[in-house]
Parts: sequence; C-alpha cells; structure tokens
Amino acid sequence: MDFILFALTLLGVALFHHHTLAVALTGLAVIALFKLTLGDFSGVPGLPGLAGLLAHEWVTLANLLGLLLGFALLADHFERSGLPGLLPRYLPDDWKGGFCLLLLVFVISSFLDNIAAAMIGGSMAGVLYRKRIHIGFLAAIVAASNAGGSGSVVGDTTTTMMWIAGVKPMQVFEAYTAAGVATLIFGVIAARQQHALQPIMKDSPLDASFEGPRLAIVAVILLAAIGANVFFNLTAPAVLEHVPVIGLAVWAAILVTAPWRRPTWSLLPGALRGSIFLLSLVMCAAMMPVKALPPASWHSAFGLGFISAVFDNIPLTALALRQGGYDWGFLAYAVGFGGSMLWFGSSAGVALSNMYPEAKSVGAWLKGGWHVAVAYVIGFLVLLLVLGWHPDTPLQSSAGAATSSPAPSRTP
Repeated sequence: MDFILFALTLLGVALFHHHTLAVALTGLAVIALFKLTLGDFSGVPGLPGLAGLLAHEWVTLANLLGLLLGFALLADHFERSGLPGLLPRYLPDDWKGGFCLLLLVFVISSFLDNIAAAMIGGSMAGVLYRKRIHIGFLAAIVAASNAGGSGSVVGDTTTTMMWIAGVKPMQVFEAYTAAGVATLIFGVIAARQQHALQPIMKDSPLDASFEGPRLAIVAVILLAAIGANVFFNLTAPAVLEHVPVIGLAVWAAILVTAPWRRPTWSLLPGALRGSIFLLSLVMCAAMMPVKALPPASWHSAFGLGFISAVFDNIPLTALALRQGGYDWGFLAYAVGFGGSMLWFGSSAGVALSNMYPEAKSVGAWLKGGWHVAVAYVIGFLVLLLVLGWHPDTPLQSSAGAATSSPAPSRTP
C-alpha cells in the first residue's frame, strides 16, 4: 500500500502538472496518515516513528531548501551581471552555440553544485534564445548538469555520499566515460531542436553591459558552498550528518553580499513553492519501506538509473553503500544522470522548472527530451564495454553518514 500511494502521487504529478504542489502535499499527507494509523516507520509505529524519520532526514531537507532558494537568487545575480548578453560574441551562431552552452553547464557542474549549474544554464539560455526555449533543450540543460556532477565527488549529493563512505574519487571519476558519451548524444540532438525552434542570438544587444560586482557575488556564493562541502568532508564529516552546513554557507554568503548588490527577494515565493514540492517528494520516498536493493550487478545498477527518475536517489545510494559490491563509477552515473529523464527526477530539474514552468509536464518532457533516456542507455553500455564491471568489496564506513549527507545537488 505504501508504494501504491506513492505511485498514485507520482501519477498525479504527471497528469495534473498545473497543480503539482497540491498533488505532492496531498500525497505526502495521505502516505503519512496511512503509516501513522496502519503502518510504521522503519518498524517504529505512530508519532515516535515519524519523529525519528524527521530527525534522520531534516539535514538533507534543510540543505535542499537552502540551496534551491539561494541558487534562485544566484541565478538572478548571474543574469543581471550582463554576462549572458555578451556570450554571442564568443559562441557559434548556429546549433553549435547551443551545444557549447550545454558543454559549459557540464563543466560548471563538475566542480560546482549541479542545481547552480542548471540554473546558470537556464539564465544563459533565456537571454541567448529570448526566453523561447525548446522543452528538449531544457531537459538537456538538466541532463548536462547531472552528467557533469556524476563523476565528481563535489558535483552531486550522491557522489559526495560515496566519498564520505570511503569510495575513492577516482572510482567515481570513471562515470565520466559514460557521462561524456551521453552528453555528446543528447547535446547534439537538443541543440538542433533548439536551433530549429529559436536560433541563438547572433550579436550582443546594443545595450549589453557587464556588471562585475554581481558576477563577483555569484563567485562568493559558489565558493562558500564548495568550501564548506570540501572543508567538512576532509576535516569533520560527522558535522555534515547533524548540521545543514552547505545551505547555511550559501545563505551566509547571500546575506553578507546583500548590501553590495541587493538580491531580488521577490523571487523567493515562487522558488519556495517549487522547493516545497521537491521536499514533499523526498519525504514520500523516505517513508517507503525499502530495506535492501537487488544483489549488486551491472543489471541492477542499470535499473537504478530508471528508478532514480521517480524515486529519491539519496536513500537508493545509501542502501547501495550499505550493501556494497557495486562498481561505484557505474552507480554514480546511474543515480546521478538517471533522474534527468523526468523533470521532477532531480533537484536540478525542479529548480529549472521553477524558472520555466512549461517544463512541468511529463508528457512534454518525454516527448521533447526523449534523447536523454537514449543517451543514458548508450552511455551505460559504453562504460560497460570500455571499462567493464569491477565490483568493490563492501565498505567499512558507516552508511549512516551517507543517508543524511547534506552535500549539494541532486535529489529525487
């Protein structure tokens, strides 16, 4: 019954895409009520079980909320810096310009949070294509941000969880073999889709100007997020289990720089609605009674990519770390990139759909962004053929650290 209720919630999100927040909150309330009255929370019934779940998940939820709201202001700072309007001077003026933009998002996400990479990509695309953007290109921006983060231990929540649990960065780096191939596939197709709908701006607007202080604020916010993530992972990873360090660092940077250039605070209500939607789905997924994954194999890792499109990848990764026996490069690619197949399959997708509400349609996303699923499959097969499946031994680190890791980026 838990999974039936969750499936009905996801179906409601898919069918009633103009009322996604109401559907997600209703689903969360119904699932919680069912488990309070007829079920339990990981074996603990009633309010004590719910309280225990909230105590376990609150750090992840707080970080996601801080990042989604903070990066909405960051994307506005980036757009108002004037840099997107200057890009036509440097980008090709045919479909290759859009492809270069996707590659830039990929690179940015490899060392920044992929939510920020997606929103920066959305800001650039909005200017370069005069806000007339193909759904397939929006899906490609999300896919590029998730692909770029899949091979970096600081580029995605799930890869940072692996790092904390003892996986070596080079083991995760192998995911770029698949992610690079996938990006070439969906990138070319999406760039051509976009060029057919709305060609890229050939010349910078006459009134285009560059405002350095706003770009400097963007850099300060991003450096705060990266610095907090890396510092505490290297020196005190246990702190990440109990304090939403990343979200706090982002907001500290926003507030410190606010007197320099005032953020557009009016963007927060809209960003908050999208954030609550995502957090509702994360909590729904956290309440599902998943105790273990299928035995570790390349087949199960491949399947997790599709599951990640509808199910929060944080508990999936935590279960995989506890179970052990995975090739971590395969898992990083599957759970990191797989969520790009649906708009609500990753926090980057939800963040970008807040900027472009027309993306909140599962049918339109699948129709326009079909190339993302195709690219996922081909990328995975290339990784399997080139590097092969080399499972690791079960990790000795506590998987509990992974389950509540608050590092930035993608969720369900």
